[in-house]
Amino acid sequence: MSLDKNAVEQPANKLLAALPVSDYERLVPHLKLVSLATHQVIYEAGEPIIHVYFLQDAVVSVVASMEDGSMVEVGIVSKEGMVGIPVILGGNTTITKAFVQVSGAGMQIDANVLRTEFNRGGAIQNLLLRYVQAVYSELGQAAACNRLHILEERLARWLLTVSDRLESEDFPLTQEFISQMLGVRRSGVTVAASTLSRAGIIRYQRGHIRILNREDLEATSCECYRVIQGEFARLLENQPRRDRR
Repeated sequence: MSLDKNAVEQPANKLLAALPVSDYERLVPHLKLVSLATHQVIYEAGEPIIHVYFLQDAVVSVVASMEDGSMVEVGIVSKEGMVGIPVILGGNTTITKAFVQVSGAGMQIDANVLRTEFNRGGAIQNLLLRYVQAVYSELGQAAACNRLHILEERLARWLLTVSDRLESEDFPLTQEFISQMLGVRRSGVTVAASTLSRAGIIRYQRGHIRILNREDLEATSCECYRVIQGEFARLLENQPRRDRR
């Protein structure tokens, strides 16, 4: 899939869009627009990361797996970020696995190219390090949330996060998948989702979830959603951007 002029001038990925023109233009010759299919593996635990992805409308889950085959989501990425953070941190492998949760598109770049650009310093390094800090904050808050908050609150937080990353209130998700991502039994997700459904907050049908009342969903969520949202805004969204004229 080739890059058209509009995709180059107005990148959908928020990190690419936040770069100064000169830094972004250095990346353009190395960016490739690719389609990402549901369940497609981006990288496996322990294997070298060959490509980094700046997502457009796809959603990727980063998961930790146990010896018994169970797994839990430790990160979720879409157009606000990138998949392949270890590449810029000096490592080339990680203990987690990344796969596509919701199909879509993304900008693919060779890991070595991005590493070279990052090591130049300047705006690219500054922006990506702020993104790493935002992700680090999200991981810490989510760890506390999973230990201290009830499932209904955690489910509300997770649904709000998916909605934000997709910029949509209607998305495909099965209860089995949600239970895997939250690291809980499917029966627990069924009960929590039914509670939200009866309250008129969400509608769940045939593997699709629609948020009907976002205000009530935010009220149901624990404070972790607002803390994480605020940190991403502080570090990334509230930064000045350059026109691409």
